[in-house]
Amino acid sequence: MAEQKFLHLENIEKRFPIQGKDDYIAVTEVNLEIKKNEIVSIIGHSGCGKSTLLNMISGLDKETSGYIFLKGKEITGPGPDRAVVFQNHSLLPWLSVYQNIEMAVKKVMPELTSSQLRSRVETYVSMVNLDHAKDKLPGEISGGMKQRVGIARALSIDPDVLLMDEPFGALDSLTRANLQEHLMRIQQNVQNTVIIITHDIDEAVLLSDRVIMMTNGPEASIGEILEVKLERPRNRVELQSDPEYIRCREAILSFLYEKFAKEDD
Repeated sequence: MAEQKFLHLENIEKRFPIQGKDDYIAVTEVNLEIKKNEIVSIIGHSGCGKSTLLNMISGLDKETSGYIFLKGKEITGPGPDRAVVFQNHSLLPWLSVYQNIEMAVKKVMPELTSSQLRSRVETYVSMVNLDHAKDKLPGEISGGMKQRVGIARALSIDPDVLLMDEPFGALDSLTRANLQEHLMRIQQNVQNTVIIITHDIDEAVLLSDRVIMMTNGPEASIGEILEVKLERPRNRVELQSDPEYIRCREAILSFLYEKFAKEDD
């Protein structure tokens, strides 16, 4: 059964031991199938296990029970078939934009010739429109540009799944909107699966094919899954009055602030 699916989470539970107390159950009974080339957002209040799920899919953490399969193979640890972009860009400050991307490609694709390596790195530098800054250090570029480097570095290793943990959360609204446009354009080009953790309702609707809404923690699970039936490419200005966009936005608002309102969030 798992071999016929792309990314499949089956009966996932994650417990964290607490000395002298019962285990803290972050998520439980999570069952989810994510399709190839799909963009999925996971949204919910703080403490609902969004990042916990992402860490288990990435292989950075291990589920207490259940199974996660990617292309029929169980995920048991990190691998180049999954790349992560964190809210903190995590660039090496002593390496240039070009070198930060080159380092990742060298590690995952050591068989490339020097010309193939250069061509691949330059392709992804151009994909995020940073040709003019490729020789600059991270300390010499803006926060939005750093995140574009992080996205380019993640995509340069050709992952099946791009995992993004609130990648635009620390940015101002205009920079955030610009990076959302970049992400949509890039995903249309590279056609990989993207999973985004977000607190932003408009971001979830704008970017996603489906929005996974989590119940409150502890013992959080999937409450509802919303299908976003909006054609691509999407224009954020035109969408503001689109009935489907409004429907999706209202459905998420209702889930988060009526069905699962959380006063201390």
